[in-house]
Amino acid sequence: QVQLVESGGGLVQAGGSLRLSCAASGRTFSSYVMGWFRQAPGKERDFVAAIRRSGGRTYYADSVKGRFTISRDNAKNTVSLQMNSLKPEDTAVYYCAASDVLGATIHRGEYDYWGQGTQVTVSS
Repeated sequence: QVQLVESGGGLVQAGGSLRLSCAASGRTFSSYVMGWFRQAPGKERDFVAAIRRSGGRTYYADSVKGRFTISRDNAKNTVSLQMNSLKPEDTAVYYCAASDVLGATIHRGEYDYWGQGTQVTVSS
């Protein structure tokens, strides 16, 4: 199993930036595909970004392409989400997730392990 703890959320004005981090402990971090999801009030938890085990391939939701960047450091057991040009519609609780499915990408059901979430609020 793996335990995940997110940090870095907060309040930012539209056009600003935030960097979310997720620290993992437990089983070998490099054996997991890592993802970020977000959930706004009253909405489903949606895919944001994912990164393969080696970090060689990444995936993004269309709504964040060109603005968000996912990265990982397998030596430090961390995955990060750099969020630039933030918009009010990016406001949500952001969750870090881990999957031991080799080909996991954008589907929430592929991820078995979740953090507690961190709030991101973007004011207009």
